Amino acid sequence: MTKKVFALDTKAGIQRDGTVFDADCYADGLWVRFQRGRPRKMGGYRQITAGISGPSRGIYVNPQQSFNNVFNGHSKGLQVVPIDNNGVGSGVTDLTLSNFTASDDNLWQFDTFYDSSGSFSLSVFLNSTTTMYLSTSNLQIGAGQSISGTGIPSATTVVSSNLRVPVLNAVAVTGVAGQCSCTSTTGLYVGQTVAVSGTNTGTATGITSGVTFFVIATNFATTFTLSASSGGPAIVTTAGTTTGLVFTLSQIQDVVISAAATTSGASTITFDNNVSVSGGVVSLHPYVFVYGNDGLIRNSSAGNTNDWVSADANEVSVATGKIVQGLPVRGGSNAPSGLFWSLDSLIRVSFIGGAGTPPQFWRYDLISSQSSILSSQSVIEYDGIYYWCGVDRFLLYNGVVKEIPNTFNQNYFFDNLNYAQREKVWVSKVPRFGEIWWFYPRGTATECTDAVVYNVRENIWYDAGEALGARRSAGYFSQVFTRPTWASWETNEVGGVNGITLTAGGTLYTNGTYTNQALTGGSGSGATATIVVAGGIVTSVTIFSKGKNYVVGNTLSAAIPVGSGLIITVNQVVDFVSLWQHEIGTDVVQDTSVLAIESFFETSDLGFVAGGPSQSSPVGENKWLRLERVEPDFIQEGEMEIYVTGRSFAQANDVTTGPYPFDPDTGKVDMREQRRELRLKFVSNVAGGNYQVGKIILDADLGDVRP
Repeated sequence: MTKKVFALDTKAGIQRDGTVFDADCYADGLWVRFQRGRPRKMGGYRQITAGISGPSRGIYVNPQQSFNNVFNGHSKGLQVVPIDNNGVGSGVTDLTLSNFTASDDNLWQFDTFYDSSGSFSLSVFLNSTTTMYLSTSNLQIGAGQSISGTGIPSATTVVSSNLRVPVLNAVAVTGVAGQCSCTSTTGLYVGQTVAVSGTNTGTATGITSGVTFFVIATNFATTFTLSASSGGPAIVTTAGTTTGLVFTLSQIQDVVISAAATTSGASTITFDNNVSVSGGVVSLHPYVFVYGNDGLIRNSSAGNTNDWVSADANEVSVATGKIVQGLPVRGGSNAPSGLFWSLDSLIRVSFIGGAGTPPQFWRYDLISSQSSILSSQSVIEYDGIYYWCGVDRFLLYNGVVKEIPNTFNQNYFFDNLNYAQREKVWVSKVPRFGEIWWFYPRGTATECTDAVVYNVRENIWYDAGEALGARRSAGYFSQVFTRPTWASWETNEVGGVNGITLTAGGTLYTNGTYTNQALTGGSGSGATATIVVAGGIVTSVTIFSKGKNYVVGNTLSAAIPVGSGLIITVNQVVDFVSLWQHEIGTDVVQDTSVLAIESFFETSDLGFVAGGPSQSSPVGENKWLRLERVEPDFIQEGEMEIYVTGRSFAQANDVTTGPYPFDPDTGKVDMREQRRELRLKFVSNVAGGNYQVGKIILDADLGDVRP
């Protein structure tokens, strides 16, 4: 027996950068984290549903008392999965979106907002088609914040046109001859009423000569029409009386006067309730902000997402590059406040309450003009500090922009990141263990295959080791719902039916709604449909549980009470992926199957040449380390194994022996191993396996002299 025992005291974190021999942290690991400086296995994950469309490009969890709506934005649309507080799902519903274009480049951002009346809306931003949706119709606020109807919010477009500088000096009168030239006062802002001069220079029919038209507009790319109607703002004469023509706005480009003007003076025209951006959306309550190209930041009026023109609404370009992300930040007396990331800068926006003439409601501060951001989804807030991934380093904001020191895996991350897929990098957090996770496509992968983890609490870095649980494309962290909800990108079997064409709808069907109609035929089965008949003909077919193994061109049938029933042709299929509830249990739970998750950690070099098993030293014994016994100290479930690996010189090949198994009742593991540079690898790979490391004792002594 050896004369000496040593406590295994490798430092926390997984050292990927530099050489193995030079590191005093753990050399390797798979699905392992660190708590109190000791390794422990990461949690398991359970499948919520295998039927969401993918890959997901945005997950948002909206708690609703006894259940949660999980929104999934993917390349072809938007879905919602209601789940209870245990993570049990109740089916996938596809939401119908207007002005939507399917694209592999689609990315989604989500936020929630309550207006001044207490009505709830979900702001959903799709950044490849620059469309924002608000859902309001099915959500009601009441006792316990209950949900009416189906509990699924409908999505209606509220943005579709592009706003820029809020002044237009020349108004083209189309549809009639002539041109109405108007001269504006400098410094105009949207919503201001001023008198202007100008005359009709043409002989347009129905337009009185000498009439002055005043329109505060912008240099839009789309069109709007001004027409006479009731309900819009009226022409205001210079004497302040209201009379005459009323204008209503729809879409934007040339101003078309479609009714005869009968008065002169100035007019305030409320317009541009349509807002289009290419960056994203964020709620800084009671305001909604949108942002995008050319440094654009724009906000609604307080408590009203349909008002983008009142005095407290604003629009400004604050950076040279595109604004890609915005998050609320503590503002103190200048609340609400927000941080906005452009491609090369960080801007803080603060509410100042309408000071000055004309009144100014917002202040824009440039925090840094020499920053960077890797992707729009790589920013996250953790306890009031903001962390993100730049193009070549990791950064934080805690009042100032600072680099996060990373001597563990910065090269490992940036040298192996597939930059062509950089926008797919996304971030989540596991506050239970103080972790921030950045998922990224590694090597030539086009989807995320690994994640680097910064542990805020321990101030160390490690990674997921390219574990299967890191193959996630989007997710949402734990808040009211207690577990992280992450979506995988790997396809489950073959996609199912997503779109249909009625090739033989027939007539004379009995009016009504037919639910749970089984679809048969084609190359698969398992789909059901709800069929609505009105006026004796089929008006809609909604397919649920989309089935599997269908291909475009398959024909399906559904028996409803007439003749041979309805014939449906598949015109689109989708790839189904899984939605997972993470940090639950110890295994992968998928349907009825339970699969073990492999987890391991490997120590730094323990040889005497490096100072010994419990310490590093600039002067070491030039002898091998002889290891005779390992005394485990684990909180352990299931059997584990020890492997001994090492080499004679730092650049020699490793030699590995083992396994040496041990279970929770094992007091010691005897062996006869020696290496000049020796490492120990501890592996858990059984169903139900779990571990937390305590203080492991090694019985070791000097071995043979190096040849």
